[in-house]
Amino acid sequence: MSRAEVDDVASPYDQSPHRVRFEWGPVGAAQVRADVAVVVDVLSFTTTLTVAVERGIEVFPYEWRDTRAAEHAVRHGATLAVGRFEALSRRDARHVSLSPATIAEAEGIERLVLPSPNGSTIAFALAGTGSHVVGASLRNAPAVAEHVAQRVWKGGSVVVVAAGERWHDDTLRPAVEDLWGAGAVLSGLVEHGLGDLSVEAGAALAAFESVRDDLPGAVRAASSGRELVERGFEADVDIAAEYAVSDSVPVLTGESFRPAGA
Repeated sequence: MSRAEVDDVASPYDQSPHRVRFEWGPVGAAQVRADVAVVVDVLSFTTTLTVAVERGIEVFPYEWRDTRAAEHAVRHGATLAVGRFEALSRRDARHVSLSPATIAEAEGIERLVLPSPNGSTIAFALAGTGSHVVGASLRNAPAVAEHVAQRVWKGGSVVVVAAGERWHDDTLRPAVEDLWGAGAVLSGLVEHGLGDLSVEAGAALAAFESVRDDLPGAVRAASSGRELVERGFEADVDIAAEYAVSDSVPVLTGESFRPAGA
């Protein structure tokens, strides 16, 4: 069998028998392709993205700790956000970071380069793949589900990608808040009649339903939420745990996220 023939054989991991799929991290996003890709990074890329787009800010995703990020920002006439812990060491209180609270309070920003090791890196990698890429958080999950359902209603597939976090050795750490955020989007898709879920997607949906009645408490109790609260970012956790409070649907258009329909 030639290499081309091997490439044409469906992978057992691509979930292609189902229209609605779910996977983890950058490798999963590359493996499980679909017509629509929904990226979920609750703490905090897609939450920060949602807040930014709500405020009319155009957001450029970029890979984490890439020295070319500053050049990318200059090229697009954009502000470069830094990591939230890096921002703590800066004296300029106006400096924006991956913290959604800083974006909510920022003034005079029209374009923002927003690197992150997880959600932003995944979104950056998906640019140009042909997928319709959308950013989702708990804040806008129902709105994203409605947008996606309208797009694929007459045919097409969707994968919801939970970004996860990173261990110190840079391997993927599945983050339960991203599982819940993905499940929130999947719940909305089911409500809109897209019920052909893979087993993986069904598991994510079940995880969301198990905490739906107390999302703020669950996000705070999760490892990532506890870490941020202990390090002084309680406001970020509170913003990220808000459910269905935003109609903003960030869509990756070219190199940047803009509101759907813009």
